[in-house]
Amino acid sequence: MDQEYTTVPATELREHGSEIVNRVAFGNEEVVLTRRGKPIAALISLASLEALHRLEDAEDVAEASVARADVGANGTIPWEEIKAELHRS
Repeated sequence: MDQEYTTVPATELREHGSEIVNRVAFGNEEVVLTRRGKPIAALISLASLEALHRLEDAEDVAEASVARADVGANGTIPWEEIKAELHRS
């Protein structure tokens, strides 16, 4: 991850859950939960999650556009050919 974030042991989340969630929700802080020093999960704001989904959607649209252009330039592969190839594998 390029962005800075706070690491918090999962045990601390049990003790200070409300405070940590408020820091994420209202302070726009990103928190990585750890167990035995290893990252296991992340808490991000809803706005950050929605932004991530928008980025993923934009990526999907771009990939679909490339695929459509490829079909336009190279045509499609007949289903029978695909099935035959799959049975060979």
